Amino acid sequence: MSLINYASREINCKIVYYGPGLGGKTTNLQYVYGKMAPDSRGKLISLATEMDRTLFFDFLPLELGRVRGFQTRFHLYTVPGQVYYNASRKLILKGVDGVVFVADSQVERLNANIESLNNLYENLQEQGLKIEDLPFVIQYNKRDLPNVSSVEELERVLNPRKVPYFEGVATTGVGVFDTLKAVSKLVLRSLS
Repeated sequence: MSLINYASREINCKIVYYGPGLGGKTTNLQYVYGKMAPDSRGKLISLATEMDRTLFFDFLPLELGRVRGFQTRFHLYTVPGQVYYNASRKLILKGVDGVVFVADSQVERLNANIESLNNLYENLQEQGLKIEDLPFVIQYNKRDLPNVSSVEELERVLNPRKVPYFEGVATTGVGVFDTLKAVSKLVLRSLS
C-alpha cells in the first residue's frame, strides 16, 4: 500500500522483485542502480546471507514524476530466492504496490520458477492480497543462454493470465528498464 506524506507532498510506492534463487532479481536492481543519475537515486542497501551468495534484499528509491501534485518515489526490493528465507519474503511483501516476477529462462529451472510463483501467491494470500489485484509483470531473464525454454512455453506455464512480460538479460540490461517502466506505469495507474 502506497504511503502518502502530505507534509512533503510525496507518494512512496513499493515494488518487489520476486523469483527463484539466482534468477536475476538482484542483477536487475544492480543494473538499474548503476544506470541512474546519482542525484535521482537513493542508497543501495544489501544484506548478504550467511549461507548463500545471493543478496537478502535491496532498497532503491527512484523518483519518476508526479501524481496529482505529489512527487512519486519508488522503492525497489528483491526477496531472497531460497525457500529457507520464506519468512523474510513475507516481510518484504508487506505493503507491496507492484510485483515483478523474474523467471529464470533455463529449461532446468522451470520447476523452480513454478515453485517460486506458487510461493508468491501463497505469501500474498496470507496477507489478504491476490496477485490479480496488484500491478504485476513478468520478466523472462537469461534469454542469452543456449538452454532456454521458448517464450511460448514459459507463457503457457507461468503466465496464464497474460500479464505484460518482457524478455531480459539482466547482466547486460536487456529488458531491465522496460520491465521497470511497465510495472511503474501500472502502479501509477492504480493510484489514479
